[in-house]
Amino acid sequence: VQLQASGGGLVQDGESRRLSCAASGSIVGINLLAWHRQFPGKERGLVAAISRGGNTAYADSVKGRFTISRDATRNTIYLQMNSLKPEDTAVYYCNAVTDSYNVWGQGTQVTVSS
Repeated sequence: VQLQASGGGLVQDGESRRLSCAASGSIVGINLLAWHRQFPGKERGLVAAISRGGNTAYADSVKGRFTISRDATRNTIYLQMNSLKPEDTAVYYCNAVTDSYNVWGQGTQVTVSS
């Protein structure tokens, strides 16, 4: 499967944004779908993940503000980001993990201005 992330852009402090990640194939059997982000000069880190069974996990820094979801009918993963802060500025990547592969989308830049 291939992933195509979109939805990034420039937003103001406190605003919301939704990222989308469209998969080229079915996401039904994928073990783990996730969003990661990378700050300049830093390693990529997990933001949110959702398992095949629907369990979710979030980085402490985004708990209560971000929500990961999926739509199997559209083969799309979403990251709803609310109450954005300047420190959320990063490149966001979607990720799909199965027993056979670990695939990354191309990244989408989110910039939060104060």
